[in-house]
Amino acid sequence: MLTERQKLILRKIVEDYVRSAEPVGSRSISKHVEMELSAATIRNEMADLEEQGYLEQPHTSAGRVPSQQGYRYYVDHLLQLGERLDSQEVAKLKALFSERVDEIEKVAQQTALYLSTFTQYTAVVLGPQVYDNSLRSLQVVPLGEHSAVLLVVTSSGQVHNKTVSFPDDISLAQVEKLVRLLNDKLMGVPIYQMRSRIIEEISHEVARQMRDFEEAQRILDSLLGAFVSDKDGKVYLGGTTNMLLQPEFHNVEKAKSVLSWLENRDSVFKALSRESRTDDSPTVRIGGENELAMLQNCSLVTATYNVSGAPVGVIGIIGPTRMEYGRVIGLLDVLSHEMSKLVTKWYSG
Repeated sequence: MLTERQKLILRKIVEDYVRSAEPVGSRSISKHVEMELSAATIRNEMADLEEQGYLEQPHTSAGRVPSQQGYRYYVDHLLQLGERLDSQEVAKLKALFSERVDEIEKVAQQTALYLSTFTQYTAVVLGPQVYDNSLRSLQVVPLGEHSAVLLVVTSSGQVHNKTVSFPDDISLAQVEKLVRLLNDKLMGVPIYQMRSRIIEEISHEVARQMRDFEEAQRILDSLLGAFVSDKDGKVYLGGTTNMLLQPEFHNVEKAKSVLSWLENRDSVFKALSRESRTDDSPTVRIGGENELAMLQNCSLVTATYNVSGAPVGVIGIIGPTRMEYGRVIGLLDVLSHEMSKLVTKWYSG
């Protein structure tokens, strides 16, 4: 449990380090008006914070920098949201959403570009998945004894195909029977609801029809990947090379893995899709909290936008762990709400 004095010192160290990218010493902290503490007292408190894991000392003679644990405590307990939001910047961003609603892809792209310009980080926007597109039919085309192509035909006439394999002890006839059942149960269901409907409502009915729950579940697992193909979502990037503007990534080799990942739109889409939430408040993943190895020197802040409570897209910022969290979270909070309103209006015609 941190004391009020330690909380204040930790907050000032994080803010100073974010601003300067240089280790922060006790002397510079003591110059803050609200401190009223000697450099020696601050130095002792900094040593305690380091011992507790909130600070790190890069070099023996240097000041301290926040650790991942320190950033996490700052975001969870010390952050003053929106304190650094520029009203003119927010107004410019909101102006994007006064565009004609039939140009939503343009709005998504401009949102990524403007957000990257305002923050000097990399911005990612996942375009809205097709919300009112529903299933027209499923078809299975045999490839061999234990593989087939599953064709997903939507109400808009789009056809998505995916090759699926199934275990040796499951026959093609069983797969075809399951596909017929899915056609009966899911005709007209919106594509974005497919996965949840199969998992929540269809599994037990399928098992009853197939007379073997485990067998049916294995077939379902093989087929699930064909619903809501990654290609259904579009990825819009802004400021891809902004990573190189940050001191932490002046070594190009260190930034190369992140830049390579950003070039792979499918991987970016999959990673950001996992951040989709029914809750529209921003999510912050710091350093090692990111599952992907190439993002473990970065922070990823995301916010979901939705229609009638259903998540349809994600807005994200990727930057160093030395990030202006208050400003980024505030901007994403504004943008996710504005995007939700726009997309709701768009889908309602």
